[in-house]
Amino acid sequence: MARRVAIVAVAQTKYDDLSQTNWKYNWEELLYQSVKPVLEETSLTFADDGTGIDASISCNDTIWMGSPFSAGKTDDVLGTHFRSGEKIDADGAMGVTEALWQIASGDFDIVIVGGINIDSAAPRNKVENYCFDPFYQRLMGLDMTSAGALQAQRYMYRYGITREQCARVVVKSRRNAKNNPYAFATEDLSAEDVLGSKMLAYPITALEIKPLVDGSCTMILAEEEKAKRITDKPIWIKGVKNCYDGYYLGDRDLSDCKSLEVAAQGAYQMAGITDPRKEIDVAEIGVDFSYHELLWCEGLGFCSRGEGGKLLDSGATEMGGETPVNPSGGALAGCPHTVEGLARIAEAVLQLQGEAGARQVPQAKTALAHATLGACGQWHQVMILGKEI
Repeated sequence: MARRVAIVAVAQTKYDDLSQTNWKYNWEELLYQSVKPVLEETSLTFADDGTGIDASISCNDTIWMGSPFSAGKTDDVLGTHFRSGEKIDADGAMGVTEALWQIASGDFDIVIVGGINIDSAAPRNKVENYCFDPFYQRLMGLDMTSAGALQAQRYMYRYGITREQCARVVVKSRRNAKNNPYAFATEDLSAEDVLGSKMLAYPITALEIKPLVDGSCTMILAEEEKAKRITDKPIWIKGVKNCYDGYYLGDRDLSDCKSLEVAAQGAYQMAGITDPRKEIDVAEIGVDFSYHELLWCEGLGFCSRGEGGKLLDSGATEMGGETPVNPSGGALAGCPHTVEGLARIAEAVLQLQGEAGARQVPQAKTALAHATLGACGQWHQVMILGKEI
């Protein structure tokens, strides 16, 4: 990259179901709850004279917001008016990559990225149905859960992955989430509890899908010299790549995750990673369904194809294991749409800063943050972060 770029501040709200409190915060108020802390931490203001934040990137989903020009609800909070601003109608992780290139190219020095969603504002299956082709697949009533069930069955059949292994992913995630003050679902569960919960679409049960929650996450990125002045704990972006797979589910073998493999290899090459299992100290990955963690670990190169279940059984992905996965509990403990990947980056930053509290992985120096969007993991992004340049 032309210029080195660091993340200098991150903040998250507690992820919660606002429908239970009659939506006491609107979109602007909820986003401001994560914007205010990063401004206070860095003492930065929105300025175009080289002394403050040069540009803003707003990340949210127009369909979930239920209105056109949805960035209008967040522009004020992110200081966009009369200044450079962009809207990413996708996960905030994509916004971080956009900010990275803006700074690396020399267009800006400091960029703020904010992501928000209120999942509880709309029925999940109706919103997700809009992601599918309007002429054929949408008419079938597909949503991410029914599509995920197709992928889970194909993956489990091809490689002998068991339902018990998938269920233990949830058990591990909820156990880790007990140490995360931002997490929503932190109850103690057994594999039997998970498998015995309501069947949504075989083999996925109600406890194997991420809960609907609301919240926001914000971070500030800066070029090298300013990053070092802003904080004594800058976290450097060492490598990143994203990749799309085919749109139609029938055009790909759902037991593979080729787009993740491409994204991971590109990020590893940029960061100089040759053995991810040994060189990555902690991984925060996007897991919307229990089987995702097993399949994505394969795509990330933590194990060979078909061995995601064996990796889990080995204890390598546990806290204290060789490669802890989702010490925060991840999205299975609750994280909103369009915030999920951004929060994975935020959690990776906290780990490298040594600020992750009870969920801290000791002596973490290199972290992986992963995001995914689309049915059955159509799009993946992998970002490698480090304490050292």
